[in-house]
Amino acid sequence: MKTAVGKVVSNKMTKSVVVAVQRLWQHPKYPKLVRRTSKFMAHDETNACNMGDEVRLTSSRPLSKRKHWIVSEILRRARIFEAPVPSKLEAPETSTLNNNATTGHAANMRTDTS
Repeated sequence: MKTAVGKVVSNKMTKSVVVAVQRLWQHPKYPKLVRRTSKFMAHDETNACNMGDEVRLTSSRPLSKRKHWIVSEILRRARIFEAPVPSKLEAPETSTLNNNATTGHAANMRTDTS
């Protein structure tokens, strides 16, 4: 059976994930390594995979039109960032100089007396 290692890029389907597998190969004419990415749909029976997880795929019989792989194991979990919830939202304080200039108080306005 074939195996592949890749990163989960989508888990929006039930019991299915999309895994991106990268491979390197050398160009035959130019001595340069070329990186190619293939996306495979894989079966995830327990819905355990999240976005960014590194998983190992194993080939299987065709499970659907595009699904020919099974997630055999999760190699590394993705780090999920959770933003801290602010306890109290306060408006920023403005200085009185800026406040007087924008409100147009008479003390700050110039008057011509001739």
